[in-house]
Amino acid sequence: MFRRAFSRLLSYVSQHSPTAQAQKRDLLRRLLAEDRYAQPGRLNRSEHQAYSQGGEDGIVREIFRRIGTTSKRFVEIGVGNGLENNTTLLLCDGWSGIWVEGSPENCAAIRAHFGAALADGRLRLVEGLVTAENAAALVREPLASLEFDLLSLDIDRNTYYVWEALRELRPRVVVIEYNAMFPADMAWKVEYDAAKWWSGTSYFGASLKALELLGASMGYSLVGCDTGGVNAFFVRSDLCGSHFCAPFTAENHYEPVRYYLLCKPGNPRSFGDG
Repeated sequence: MFRRAFSRLLSYVSQHSPTAQAQKRDLLRRLLAEDRYAQPGRLNRSEHQAYSQGGEDGIVREIFRRIGTTSKRFVEIGVGNGLENNTTLLLCDGWSGIWVEGSPENCAAIRAHFGAALADGRLRLVEGLVTAENAAALVREPLASLEFDLLSLDIDRNTYYVWEALRELRPRVVVIEYNAMFPADMAWKVEYDAAKWWSGTSYFGASLKALELLGASMGYSLVGCDTGGVNAFFVRSDLCGSHFCAPFTAENHYEPVRYYLLCKPGNPRSFGDG
């Protein structure tokens, strides 16, 4: 046990050392200098990391800069402890919304870190393990309205099926984790099992093509992916216009696995003094 813990510590230090961070920034700079990312409508050069795992914070802000906002309300399912997800920066920026989280430990951390936001109603926490069967019920009552701007979904294994179960919701933008191990033209998804969760392997979620096709069936267009190959971004098709890089296909927007780009420079994240 000590050896495993020490190995994880060494890995963390090596990944988060100033030298490693400088190397990753240089890799990302050279990657984004490629002509592909200069095409009109591409989102990757807008990446910025505050609370997100990678550059998702910046991409989300850029999407709404292009299409505008309405309620400035979000729903995020699978938020961890609140200090690394796709909506905490929006909460800092005056948005409000709902977090759904299944881990009691994470929920306790959220209550500790985000007590003020919970108390004044800017944030509502729904504690529960999300399945395709209960997803709609978990968010329907807290929403009280179907009008909101952003849905972010990251539950690791059954993501595809939970999004499908939420088709009655009509957010303007959806952020959803995809499995970048599979080629851009391959529609693959894990078999559904409400009793199973991520095993820590590559067997999880759905390929980008599978999510593209599901999104299209619900009226959403794939407009980009983050450079790390983690999250895909969908915009309601009636809002796309000429704001994004067509065609809205996995073949056009696929980003491969680049988990080595993921790190958080700067001080450890917090929210207030909690």
